[in-house]
Amino acid sequence: MKYTNELIDKIYNYTSISDKDKIDRMLEIDANQYCNSGCDATKTERETIRKNSRYIYRTIQKINPAMGKNFLQAQDK
Repeated sequence: MKYTNELIDKIYNYTSISDKDKIDRMLEIDANQYCNSGCDATKTERETIRKNSRYIYRTIQKINPAMGKNFLQAQDK
């Protein structure tokens, strides 16, 4: 699955699914980014993935503030 900010926004704006399902879908996209990057990813690619993750975590923070905050703090370590 290709990552786009529009896809994350679309998931966030779904009204027919629960907040838990929204978060699960966003985390699945995040995990796929890291799994598909491989060990030969360039520094630019790794930075892009990190930036995308921050966008996902900030969106999760809108749904569940505590969870989003924890993800962001863990990423900063």
